[in-house]
Amino acid sequence: MSSIDDLFKKPVLPSNKRKLEPLADPDQLYKSAKLANGDVKGKGRATVEDDDEDIEAGPAPPPDDEEEVDFGDDDEEGRFFGGGMDEKTASAMNYVDEADEQPYVAETIDLPWLRKLALNFEKRISKNAELRAKFEDEPQKFMGSEADLDADIKSLSILSEHPELYEEFAKLGCAGSLVGLLAHENTDIAIDAIEIISELTDEDVQAEAAQWDALVNAMLEADLLSLLVSNFERLDEGNEADRGGVYHSLTIVENLASSTSTADILGKDTKLLEWLLARTQKKESPVTQNKQYSAEDLAILVQTSIPNRLALISLNGVDTILTQLAAYRKRDPAKDSDEEEYVENLFDALTCLVDTAAGKNAFVEAEGIELALIMLRDAKFSKPRALRLLDHALNVNTSSNVTASLKHDETSSSQADSSRSGAAASTAVCERLVEAAGLKTVFSLFMKKQDHANTEHLVGILAALLRSLPGDSAPRIRTLAKFVERDYEKIGQLVKLRRDYSARLRVVDEQIKREQQGRKLGAEERALMELDWESRRMDGGLFVLQIVDVVLAWLVAEDEGSKDRIVELLKERDESLTDVRKTLQEQMNGIEPASEEEGLSEEEQGLKDMLAALVGFLE
Repeated sequence: MSSIDDLFKKPVLPSNKRKLEPLADPDQLYKSAKLANGDVKGKGRATVEDDDEDIEAGPAPPPDDEEEVDFGDDDEEGRFFGGGMDEKTASAMNYVDEADEQPYVAETIDLPWLRKLALNFEKRISKNAELRAKFEDEPQKFMGSEADLDADIKSLSILSEHPELYEEFAKLGCAGSLVGLLAHENTDIAIDAIEIISELTDEDVQAEAAQWDALVNAMLEADLLSLLVSNFERLDEGNEADRGGVYHSLTIVENLASSTSTADILGKDTKLLEWLLARTQKKESPVTQNKQYSAEDLAILVQTSIPNRLALISLNGVDTILTQLAAYRKRDPAKDSDEEEYVENLFDALTCLVDTAAGKNAFVEAEGIELALIMLRDAKFSKPRALRLLDHALNVNTSSNVTASLKHDETSSSQADSSRSGAAASTAVCERLVEAAGLKTVFSLFMKKQDHANTEHLVGILAALLRSLPGDSAPRIRTLAKFVERDYEKIGQLVKLRRDYSARLRVVDEQIKREQQGRKLGAEERALMELDWESRRMDGGLFVLQIVDVVLAWLVAEDEGSKDRIVELLKERDESLTDVRKTLQEQMNGIEPASEEEGLSEEEQGLKDMLAALVGFLE
């Protein structure tokens, strides 16, 4: 016979949650009961035969009315008060009811609370370290302290809701202690610490710049970056928990890269860049979230920081990324997949790299021009991204070269050399494009209907060719011949684009004019509004219009036949070269130094001089 303890033992539940099972049919329950107890026909009925007497079953009948039950002298109202509870139980229930009626008072999260939390947190760390050292070969003796430490780490999550405590948290040394746990022997403890750091540094936390900087700087001083890289190497992504740890580590990198100054620090120790670059090369089918995230972090780091671009280029990053992208020269990744986002991030990173002179040179050496042209001809997903990549590779990026030189504390003479090297690198890319028979591909796309983004990049490529190719060189002559062939059809397309974008710009200008009417703005508010209006004009068509007019101006300056054809086409809509000149003059006037002390950079001054010369040909 089973004991009472056996009867009330809990059943062993499966590890996975089970779905709620449907309720049984009441009729079936009734039938089951009849089968168990015996139906009217006696089927399945269990009986006990006794010839001597009948056996009574069930509870005893209630006492007769005249019989009284004595509950004792001290129970005037009856022992159970008619409600099923004795006096002690009733008193306890009354106490519970009174406690429930008391309003809930939330714990105050303030500096005293933080200091108490910090003290307990440090004690947990010390106790665990002490027990681990003392009972190194007896895990059962320190696992309890490890569980307590794990709970304390997770309790730090509440700080993300109180960023006003970040600075004090850092001053108390807890930020450094939390980072130190990334080196804990138990990878579960390290992963918990990584996850909390990810939460505290998340961009969604409503922390002020000073609060965020205080916390992050304390963590960086505690060698956060080296410990993150060390954990990358020891975590096994075949394990789900470790895979989550890598993901949260990548989140920390993204969070830190949101600040330009912090992003520069991330790239100084190239071990992080090395690991991210290597992680993007790991063969996986399908592409996992962590591989995609590694590519995303690379893109973010080079977008935010010029030194990071130069560091990644030095690690052979251009060739490595081109190798990964080569798999998509004809094949498209699955739509809305991690692989699609992975490819997008690789293109973003490479586009940033070719904005620098070093990146342009590496791009030519790694045959990036040839790969991009194949994508323009054969790919679908990669085509617009390859077009943008070529636009950036052919054009000189003023800010990247100058900023890069400033970051490396170069003299003004070195800055000028950097600018000239950028122009020379752009020339090399333009010449390789022509040598690789890229003119046919580019002009073929130019003559077809394109969306706004592709149109912008195509005219940008044409402008770069005319600006960077040396005069009287074979590549330049071949480029000019493309505009002349087939009765100047490319010039006709340019003029058509000019009309389309002029019409778009007029719509935006009319909207801005209506907004300006009847509004009285202060000096500060007007300055902000003018920035907004100018941005809207650029997005609305001014940027493309400016590039188109630069190309037209170059053609007017280079070839009399082209000039006559442009004038003829403009007359069809009562336009002239004066309209083109106004656009270039506006663009030239917009080139101003950031401050009077700095003045124009070498490249900015060169651009302004070029526009001035083109304006002269249009008079």
